[in-house]
Amino acid sequence: MGSEIVLDLFPWLKVYRDGTIERTAGVEVVPPGLDPQTHVFSKDILIAPETGVSARIYRPNFLTKHPKLPLVVYFHGGAFCVASPANPNYHTSLNKLVAEADVIVLSVGYRLAPEYPLPTAYQDSWAALQWVASHKEEDGNNETWIKDFVDLDRVYLVGDSAGANIAHHLALRIKDSDLGQNLKILGIGMIHPYFWGTNPIGSEFTDGIRKELVDKWWLYVCPSDKGCDDPLINPFADGSPDLAGLGCDRVLVIVAEKDILKDRGRFYYDKLVKSEWKGKAEIMENEGEDHVFHIFSPESDKAKSLFKRLAAFLNQGMSVGV
Repeated sequence: MGSEIVLDLFPWLKVYRDGTIERTAGVEVVPPGLDPQTHVFSKDILIAPETGVSARIYRPNFLTKHPKLPLVVYFHGGAFCVASPANPNYHTSLNKLVAEADVIVLSVGYRLAPEYPLPTAYQDSWAALQWVASHKEEDGNNETWIKDFVDLDRVYLVGDSAGANIAHHLALRIKDSDLGQNLKILGIGMIHPYFWGTNPIGSEFTDGIRKELVDKWWLYVCPSDKGCDDPLINPFADGSPDLAGLGCDRVLVIVAEKDILKDRGRFYYDKLVKSEWKGKAEIMENEGEDHVFHIFSPESDKAKSLFKRLAAFLNQGMSVGV
């Protein structure tokens, strides 16, 4: 009986009756180092020894201390229960982003559900921002790639899928926090954001199979009594913070035409534009593509276009903090 599969979240993991979890994909890893194609350097660092939260940090090969570069704090996708910064697809994609945008990237290795239930991923990601901000203090952390090469007045939050969801929630939390007094977020880049809701919208009405799959994923990683209208996954459900509270100047939302989540991304953009938030919102649609295609096919022309658009967003210059 213990070997009976009670939940099959194909192709990523299986859950057995005795509670055993078998991750069947997304567990591959590659080491950091010099990427021969992009000439981007990376290394792994420990952010929070008490929890084991780590990150992979990337920088262009040829750097000087002046001018310093923007910092992108990146949160990977995977429905909060799959992947890591060392995943080959993410490693390749972030090498390409660093080369295209000429930025420093800190890819956060937050802990995964179900071993570490939500809101652990959000807490770990917040701890990563606190770690970044500590580099502004004389007695704070002293990671040389941050100290020597990063302009800590030009920090962005970027993520895909679940990582975009994390970026949204951190941007809401930081505005009126003590951390927000020390670390200003210029913008957030949300690639194919993982938002959802109980009542279908758009293509969710006609794509029942994928809607059921997304429902099942969320209820597995966050078994709350609010279901798919938990404010963590539905930013417009009862109890969700007002978008006017986003602590950044600019937001870029990227959606994919064939993605079951695309209507949620468009809805978020529309609501943001109509809200009392004072920043500038942009939207990009990847025609003919599906969810996080750029992670699985980073060499494609449309993935390159996505990286170029994101790079332009990250290099629009200094903005006045919110």
